Amino acid sequence: MTESVYVSITGLRVRRFWHLPTFWRHAVALMAQAQRADGCLGASAKTIHGVHHTRSVWRDRDDMLAFLGKGEHLDAMKVFHRIATGKTLGFEATSIPDWDEVHRLWTTDGNEVNPEFQ
Repeated sequence: MTESVYVSITGLRVRRFWHLPTFWRHAVALMAQAQRADGCLGASAKTIHGVHHTRSVWRDRDDMLAFLGKGEHLDAMKVFHRIATGKTLGFEATSIPDWDEVHRLWTTDGNEVNPEFQ
């Protein structure tokens, strides 16, 4: 890939095992929303060392930001801090990071999810 794209990485840990059904209900719906979103070139998820990661690739940052503020993503953010903790990271890139790189970048460069977003 030589064109620049916007890569968004999240990594979430569920606070308590009894939050898992709520987490997965939102996660499945949110992934479907992302995969249908305008400007999304691809979205996938993987659990690594107990961290539930998503990696989405967008035409640009504006497309990703439009996705954040509506639908299931907005609903999930309303319950997020009660059920999970996490970090996010977004950046422009000319290649898509593999899952090892996703987890490494999340660990070293991720920003705590902002409770003010809700």
